[in-house]
Amino acid sequence: MKEKFFQYIQDLQRTITTELEKVDGKAKFQKDEWTREGGGGGLTMVISDGNVFEKGGVNISKVYGDLPETMQKALNVSAGKFFACGLSMVIHPNSPKVPTTHANWRYFEMYDEEGNVVDQWFGGGQDLTPYYLDEEDAIHWHTVCKHVCDEHHPDFYAKYKKECDTYFWNSHRNEARGLGGLFFDYLKPNEEFTPEKWYDFVTAVGDSFLEAYVPIVEKHKNESYTEDERLWQEIRRGRYVEFNLIHDKGTLFGLKTNGRIESILMSLPKHVQWHYNHHPEEGSEEAKLLEVLMNPREWV
Repeated sequence: MKEKFFQYIQDLQRTITTELEKVDGKAKFQKDEWTREGGGGGLTMVISDGNVFEKGGVNISKVYGDLPETMQKALNVSAGKFFACGLSMVIHPNSPKVPTTHANWRYFEMYDEEGNVVDQWFGGGQDLTPYYLDEEDAIHWHTVCKHVCDEHHPDFYAKYKKECDTYFWNSHRNEARGLGGLFFDYLKPNEEFTPEKWYDFVTAVGDSFLEAYVPIVEKHKNESYTEDERLWQEIRRGRYVEFNLIHDKGTLFGLKTNGRIESILMSLPKHVQWHYNHHPEEGSEEAKLLEVLMNPREWV
C-alpha cells in the first residue's frame, strides 16, 4: 500500500503542476529535491510571480525510520518504526478575485520490531479560501466534494464537510479560515472499509481537485480589481498566516520535529498586511464575506 500510494502522489503532483502551469500561462514550477536525515526525502515544486499565481507549492514527501520522540508523544505510542508519505499543496493567486486553495493527501504506517504493519491510516482533504464571496463558486466547489464522497458512502460528505469547518476555524478570531471543503484523518481499516477501499476514496478526492478548483480560477483570473480590493486580500491573508502558525497541526508538528522549514512555511503567502482593529464597511462586499466566515453555511 505504501508504494502504491507514493506512486499515486507522484503522478498527482505531475498532473496538478502541469495543469496549473497551463492556467497561469507564464510561470513554471521549480523543482527542489531534498533528503531527510534518518530516512526519506521529497520533491518540493514551487511556482511564483506568474500571470495568475503569486506563490504556490505542490510538494510530496516520503519519510521513514525510527519514530521521533515528539511523534511518539503525539500518537501516544512507544518507540518503533514508521513510514509516512503525502502530497501537500497551497496556491496563492495574484488577484483578490481568485481564491486561495489548500489540499493534502497522506498515508501513514507503523511497524513492530519484526517489521509487521501494526497500524495504518489515511488522511487529507481540500479547502477553499476566497477573498470575495461568489456563491456560485462555493456551490461548485462543494458540489464536486459531495459528488466524490457520495460515490463511496452517503454519509461522507456531511461528516467530512463538518470536520473541515471545525478544523479550519480561527478560534481566536471566531471565524472560519475560508469556505471549507473536506477534511478527514485517521481513516483506518474497519469492518466496512479495507485499506484498499480507503485508498480508493482518498485518491478519488485527490483526482477531483482540479475539477473543483480550475473552473473557479478560469472564471475570475482576468477580472480587474482595485488597490482597495488588493489591500483586503492581504489583510485576509493575515488570517491565513495566523491559522497556520497558531492552529494548524501539520505546521506545528513539522516545526516541533525539526522538519524541513522551507517546505513547512511554503504555505505562507508572499504579501500580507496586518491593520490594527480593521473592520470592513457595513454592507460592503468585504463584510458579506466576513458574515459567511463567521456563520458557515451548507452550500449543497
